[in-house]
Amino acid sequence: MHRLLHGVVDRLVRTGDLVVSGPDGTVDRYGDGNGPRVHVSITSKHAQRAILLNPWLAIPEAYMEGDLELLQGDVLSLLRIAYENMGPWGYGTAWVKALESVRVVFRRLQQINTTRRSRQNVHHHYDLSREFYRLFLDDDMQYSCAYFADPDMSLEEAQLAKKRHLAAKMNLQPGQQVLDIGSGWGGLGIYLASEFDVNVLGVTLSTEQHAVSTDRAHELGLDRQVHFELRDYRNLQERFDRIVSVGMFEHVGVNHYRTFFEKCASLLKPDGVMVLHSIGRAGPPAATNAFIRRHIFPGGYIPPLSEVLPHIEKAGLFVTDVEILRLHYAETLRHWRERFMKNRQKVVEIYDERFARMWEFYLAGSEAAFRWQDMMVFQLQLSPRNDTLPIVRDYILDAERRMAAADLPGGSRIAIHKPQQHTQ
Repeated sequence: MHRLLHGVVDRLVRTGDLVVSGPDGTVDRYGDGNGPRVHVSITSKHAQRAILLNPWLAIPEAYMEGDLELLQGDVLSLLRIAYENMGPWGYGTAWVKALESVRVVFRRLQQINTTRRSRQNVHHHYDLSREFYRLFLDDDMQYSCAYFADPDMSLEEAQLAKKRHLAAKMNLQPGQQVLDIGSGWGGLGIYLASEFDVNVLGVTLSTEQHAVSTDRAHELGLDRQVHFELRDYRNLQERFDRIVSVGMFEHVGVNHYRTFFEKCASLLKPDGVMVLHSIGRAGPPAATNAFIRRHIFPGGYIPPLSEVLPHIEKAGLFVTDVEILRLHYAETLRHWRERFMKNRQKVVEIYDERFARMWEFYLAGSEAAFRWQDMMVFQLQLSPRNDTLPIVRDYILDAERRMAAADLPGGSRIAIHKPQQHTQ
């Protein structure tokens, strides 16, 4: 293997069992030999040089192109070795830290998400084939972190628990007007409208998601109660009793946080409530992973709360509740990855092998980041007033239990908040 690359990997990998075969036929071993062996084969000198210069981008791209093969282990086990040696903030060596510092300098230039560019970015990811997403998502096509109130839940149960959890925090009342910013395939909006007798407007920039959600509302006879539109939230003028946004804030970009929260504040009625569900990071501000930015979520950014809260304060909103979901997304991604791998050949048939490898790396890489790096999910409850909601959190759990008990005659479909020694 290239002498410089060998030196970097040798300094980084102190634990684990990693074997790397180079394009020149050399075989190098790294780590202390503990744990399952991962054997990587780099088959081209071009890929080897690229990995040395920019590993965050070059390793997944080499895997996509077939210039990096896994002879033992899989993508998740490879990333586990890397991340556990790098530590939770993702540095590991001075070389890695220096590269990250350079990336952070240019992050704002990568997040200029105008209305037009936001639409292009959404099209890149969310306007893929609906048949593709159905291969690994739950039946309701929830494409965000599930809520594993019980660790033995199925993916479908955990996604239903997530919808309950969000609804409970919104403290909904019949007849209220609800805005869903980034409404996805419509599952949350349809759930709120059908279960709580509220009127829902869902807005999205994805033509594919809009078509699916509109069809679903029509098929269920909910056209009058839940309506989906192709609109940018920045163009809304109506006022709402409740606002919910799940998995959309990651696409706003740090340059636009002030606009986002000021707009949401203007859309809320004086006694309104907003619940924001977003991926965040527990560590300091960083740059978006180069592979994710180029191939998966152009314009996306994952913030720490330290970058979010100042804009909420300046918008005149009270933070009335904060919850951090740590390993819930790791478990969600595990379910997605396992379903994806089970249906991998179908993915190849819809697209091609390169696309399948790209998504395989994306799903495994995301799971690894939530398990062994600083990724988490935060849920923020916001309101223009500090007396709109009960002053203790009991109402949230009480509401979830009522919803669970009402799901099926005779009791709950799933256990809600069953006491346990380990929580996620």
